[in-house]
Amino acid sequence: GMTSPVRSENFSLFHDNLDDYTKEIIIEKFYEDGIEVAEDYVIKEDKIEFFLNGKRFLSVMSIAQHQDAHLVGFLLSEAVINNFSDIESIIVSEDGLKVEVIANVSDEGYANLFKEKTLTSGCCIGVTGNAEKVFDCAFINTDYKVHAKDILSNMKLFNNSSKLFDNTGCVHKAELVLEDGTIFIAEDIGRHNAIDKVIGLASMNKKEVKKSVLYATGRLSMEMVVKCVMHKIPIVVSKAAVTFQGIKSANEHGVTLVGFARGSKMNVYTHSGRINV
Repeated sequence: GMTSPVRSENFSLFHDNLDDYTKEIIIEKFYEDGIEVAEDYVIKEDKIEFFLNGKRFLSVMSIAQHQDAHLVGFLLSEAVINNFSDIESIIVSEDGLKVEVIANVSDEGYANLFKEKTLTSGCCIGVTGNAEKVFDCAFINTDYKVHAKDILSNMKLFNNSSKLFDNTGCVHKAELVLEDGTIFIAEDIGRHNAIDKVIGLASMNKKEVKKSVLYATGRLSMEMVVKCVMHKIPIVVSKAAVTFQGIKSANEHGVTLVGFARGSKMNVYTHSGRINV
């Protein structure tokens, strides 16, 4: 039968038993005709502080996993550094909540760090206001091709939910599959964080991403396309929807945009020549 409801003193956290990113808690499940007390898992996000050349410049709410790659990917995505070799040192604190990077930074990229990124129709990507100055005209013109069968079979594996997702229902995942078969995978509570993490992992491993496919969970909006253009990733795939601005910017910047990739079919919205059948 139903247990009688216990009020909130019962919400105490007890042992962490999965990993550092999950907490086991007691919850009350309400039904139309009763209540039961149950154990459940929730994701544990942390405030992680990013330091650059001795100065704290950002705090992110994130899962404390691949924090170094997260910061590397973020600096690359924001054009604060041009590649991993610009980094002299990277240190993650013992508690995992602080990442300190010493790097040779681009002053312009740094100055524009927190300005909104937009893709302008003038074929330049970057910072509203002075886009042309900061970035070269960005168009991905690689002839890298992938077979539709491979995309769909990778997607099936990618969609196998992770332990973290099964237990919490609360993580986004990104995966980068390189031409040589190398795979990088990362998870986070934010879609963008997960992508920064896989890009960071690839560059820390000295891997080139210009011939790769990015698999992402969640919808493909313009910001997701911006990240691909920044890193010259030619193909991005999700099982979810794409937005109109996502399609427009992918079209203008040479990104092959694939949505609703499920089972044995997918929708290709732009630059379909990269996908063989």
